[in-house]
Amino acid sequence: MSDGSSPSEVAKELRHDQHEEEAREAIGRAIPVIEAVLLSIVTIVTAWAGYSAAKWSTESRLDLAQASSLRLQANRALATATELRNFDSSTFGAWFTAYTLGNKEKAAIAERRFRPQFRVAFDAWLATNPDTNPSAPPGPTFMKEYVQPDLAKAAALDKMADEATAGGDHAGLVADNYIRITLLLATVLFLVGIGTTFKQKRVRYVLAVVGGVLLLAAVVLIAQQPLPR
Repeated sequence: MSDGSSPSEVAKELRHDQHEEEAREAIGRAIPVIEAVLLSIVTIVTAWAGYSAAKWSTESRLDLAQASSLRLQANRALATATELRNFDSSTFGAWFTAYTLGNKEKAAIAERRFRPQFRVAFDAWLATNPDTNPSAPPGPTFMKEYVQPDLAKAAALDKMADEATAGGDHAGLVADNYIRITLLLATVLFLVGIGTTFKQKRVRYVLAVVGGVLLLAAVVLIAQQPLPR
């Protein structure tokens, strides 16, 4: 304020200074409130993110465990199908050897060893006249009537295992995303928490603003994630 100022100018400057002081005091009073609100929101959001990460992690473990169990069942079904096919091939081989040698008795013995399911395919193969028909399939196992339920079961179980694996991988990815969000929220907690140790209002205000921006980013990221199952 200059010495030659008029009383009205002096009063105006005093009012201006008073308004600035009141604004600074208002900001000073608002900062602790802002920090408290941020800490409250961050605490709630962090709890939700941690809960979601744990739930999705559990889902991932369960899906992958189910996939492993299904894969084991598929392997067992495939082994059974392979074993039965080998048995069918061996009994047919015995029959074919006896048949080509003209030994009807041994051929009949071999036929009695046929499984009922194989007998259906064998009869259908004989109906193609393999002795004289060059287009006949090489053997009963090449006929459409030759059905292996365990082979179909193994394929179905493998498909289910693939789906469970995909589900487990997806759940694990979502869990990782929630964990990253939790780390982002921890940064917010750190910034707001350390801001309370500063006496300078400007520093506290800047830290609170940065924390608010990071909190908003974390909320947006959470909104993009699927909810826990």
